[in-house]
Amino acid sequence: MDFKRIFRGPLIYVALGVILLVVAFNLFTATGFRQVTTQEGLELLSGKTVEKVKIVDGEQRVDLTLSKAYVDADGVDKGETVQFYYVEPRGEEVITAITDSKAVFDDEVPQTNWFTSLLGILIPFLLIGVIFWFLFNSMQGGGNRVMQFGKSRAKLVSKESPKVTFADVAGSEEAVEELEEIKDFLKDPSKFQAVGARIPKGVLLYGPPGTGKTLLARAVAGEAGVPFYSISGSDFVEMFVGVGASRVRDLFEQAKQNSPAIIFVDEIDAVGRHRGAGLGGGHDEREQTLNQLLVEMDGFDVKTNVILIAATNRPDILDPALLRPGRFDRQIGVDAPDLKGRQKILEVHSQGKPLSKNVDLEVLARKTPGFTGADLANVLNEAALLTARSNAQLIDDRALDEAVDRVMAGPQRRTRMMKDREKLITAYHEGGHALAAAAMRHTDPVTKITILPRGRALGYTMVLPLEDKYSVTRNELLDQLTYAMGGRVAEEIVFHDPTTGASNDIEKATATARRMVTEYGMSANIGAVKLGQSQGEVFLGRDMGHQRDYSEEIAEQVDAEVRALIEQAHDEAYHVLNENRDILDRLARELIEKETLDHKQLAEIFADVVKLPERPQWLSSQSRPISDLPPIDIAASAPVDPAAVDAGVDSEPPVKPTRTPRRRQTPGIAPA
Repeated sequence: MDFKRIFRGPLIYVALGVILLVVAFNLFTATGFRQVTTQEGLELLSGKTVEKVKIVDGEQRVDLTLSKAYVDADGVDKGETVQFYYVEPRGEEVITAITDSKAVFDDEVPQTNWFTSLLGILIPFLLIGVIFWFLFNSMQGGGNRVMQFGKSRAKLVSKESPKVTFADVAGSEEAVEELEEIKDFLKDPSKFQAVGARIPKGVLLYGPPGTGKTLLARAVAGEAGVPFYSISGSDFVEMFVGVGASRVRDLFEQAKQNSPAIIFVDEIDAVGRHRGAGLGGGHDEREQTLNQLLVEMDGFDVKTNVILIAATNRPDILDPALLRPGRFDRQIGVDAPDLKGRQKILEVHSQGKPLSKNVDLEVLARKTPGFTGADLANVLNEAALLTARSNAQLIDDRALDEAVDRVMAGPQRRTRMMKDREKLITAYHEGGHALAAAAMRHTDPVTKITILPRGRALGYTMVLPLEDKYSVTRNELLDQLTYAMGGRVAEEIVFHDPTTGASNDIEKATATARRMVTEYGMSANIGAVKLGQSQGEVFLGRDMGHQRDYSEEIAEQVDAEVRALIEQAHDEAYHVLNENRDILDRLARELIEKETLDHKQLAEIFADVVKLPERPQWLSSQSRPISDLPPIDIAASAPVDPAAVDAGVDSEPPVKPTRTPRRRQTPGIAPA
């Protein structure tokens, strides 16, 4: 039974109050007389043991004081003071019995007790008041009491709260530098004012989920030394009209009274979305809240020393008026960290975790390209959980590698039993991916292949870049298409009966080819033009009215170019796998026996792979002259050893299924 939940409710306190009142009333009204029947009372009066009689008017009660204790017919000792009640028709009989007993008697007329009368009047009002108090106390509008809907729900970060400092933030040096400047201005504005500088009124942190935007705000709260108000964008709007605007006013009023101060609004896109077309009109509650926010950020009071910091994952849907200079003067992108950033993040999150001496966090950082800070923290936590599950004392490379696999592709599905033929098809499928990647000249190295199911995939091939990349060449994209088609082609060559396992590969390849044609200008027939609207997420209201901005004829050409790119990749994969069929068979055999192959084993198998010849030079137009002048020479950085991103997992022996996982799609993995 949940006793805490019971004691949080009002009913238990109402019941306790009623019980206490009843007990108190009984204590005040108790007389100490034991009750007997009317017949027993008359028999006592006819006897010789009654010494004193009291007749209580109005209650038809007779109190008897006896010379010795009375024991009834059942043997119960009633004591020396008893009482009995009588009905009105027996009144004369009772009076006669009292007179005949010749005992001392007295008549009592009950006087009303002022305290009892007062309780009788107050108790109903008290009970009603308590009930109403609990009702008002429990009716909350998003956390506020009924009469406080218009008050801000921002939390003031106290000095006693656990502090997060900039030292706890890794991988976002530029963002930390920008925010440190704001902290310095609040602490010592004279340095900036001396040169006529004006601190930004607002700072917008934007980037993918998990990159540390909220952590940066918490670090500002720990470092600033000024009042820090934290609130979520969804806390402004309630079911009542005008609540959002009222809360904005109250929030800024509190901050102004305690200036200099910082306001942090997390997920500001919940209240700062683009105004205008779409569902809802000009009196939409969210729009009124946004209008008030715009006024507060850039109103008539220009001397207010209040800075607004906001975070969002969707800066593209924010209202332009919110982003203009004078409101959010500074917009800071918080992206996924690079190699050095990942290493620093791993060092921060590894504190307090016993790592083996053989663990190299730089190698782990190279294995996790594209991971955000939240992903890296999850990797180390998963590794710690796996270590505890195995009753080990130190987190080693095997636990870290398994944790990376779990974060990228989900836990291993050991309960999924595959037939021998399905396992063979999966081995050839994954082998086709890996062999196609190994034969390409512009693709990243294959670091791991497994046919152990994870998530929805029956197996996967892990291809990790040696270094962080921020742009991709046309040849690299073509290699990605060939690599994606490798699994499907292997099924065609070996079994002549393709399966549905390549559906995700075809989907990704088609999307890449379409972007090459419509966004990247990598089709000579279409040219370097941008076709169609952005391929990002559609925002209802702003994008619902957009139409395709090219003709049906161009659309047919786009489809033809996309199909041509896919067919070219299909042909290249077919050529590679046919040329290296013996290596494909050996790879499939090794996968059937060992289920998982690491970088070293793959390097040995792929030692004799025949590489695909270089593609001819691509020209955007045959009419433009060709320039044969090479680029300038620059100092080349030291090449990265492919072993640095070795998955580090020894070949796992066949194991019996024991666990069930989840699904997650991550770039660099080709699922079966």
